Amino acid sequence: MRITQRAVALTSLQGLNRNLDSLGRLQEQLTSGRMLNAPSDSPTGTNRAMQTRADQDATAQYARNISDGQSWLNQTDSTLRQMLDVTRKVRDLTVQGSNSGAMSDSSRKALATETAALRESLLGLANTTVAGRPMFGGITAGQRAYDSDTGAYLGIAGPGTEMARRVSSTESVRVDISGPEAFEAGGNDLFSLVARIAGNLENAPDALETDLADLDLVMDRMKSGVADVGARSARIDREAQITMDQGLALDSRLAEVENIDLPNTIMKLQMQQTAYQAALSATAKAISPTLMDYLR
Repeated sequence: MRITQRAVALTSLQGLNRNLDSLGRLQEQLTSGRMLNAPSDSPTGTNRAMQTRADQDATAQYARNISDGQSWLNQTDSTLRQMLDVTRKVRDLTVQGSNSGAMSDSSRKALATETAALRESLLGLANTTVAGRPMFGGITAGQRAYDSDTGAYLGIAGPGTEMARRVSSTESVRVDISGPEAFEAGGNDLFSLVARIAGNLENAPDALETDLADLDLVMDRMKSGVADVGARSARIDREAQITMDQGLALDSRLAEVENIDLPNTIMKLQMQQTAYQAALSATAKAISPTLMDYLR
């Protein structure tokens, strides 16, 4: 079989082009720091990278939901604790006013005035807002959960009105507690009860015993609300840690697919450069550019 000079030249050029392509691909990887610069570099790797990036986007959204839920729950817990402190003060005044033989009319009036002021403070706390929405108002679009004068509930609460945040692909956590859930027990709500206590302190001290028992029921309900919010807050904190760990794992998975092994890539590049230079030298000797070189 006769091998012509043209065949030698074409074969040599094809080999040089392959070496040059390999060298260019390694230089591109080293410059970008990525194994995958085009889908054609690795269709399988590209598919894995796309799936991982989709998981990263979902995890980032869960992290935002968790942050929002933590804000709601932390603010709710703080507000409920403040309201419990104020309610304990109301209870102390109620106990003080029930001492019928040791209180003058002026003292009772002062206790009633202080209790009425505490009721206003309680209503102000009950109308606390988070991101412009009333904390205890359920899904209401209004700006207040309770009427500042009458203490009537203005929110929308009940089954199906709970506010939840999706914290993973399989879990949602409720982040709110409605006013009736937190401040109503035994047929009494906190604000009407405190208003009644303020009136009885001045006009009907004998009724304070019943008021005190009703107030204890409402306070127990508030304590249960604090415990419920605390349990949900602990749960969402655990989900935050899980989401953070998952995010780190996804970053590592994506790095394994996309990022280069820097020392290995540098070594391959140097080897490819050496091979290319050797191929150039061999091709120059194999291909005679002139008739004189051929005869020589």
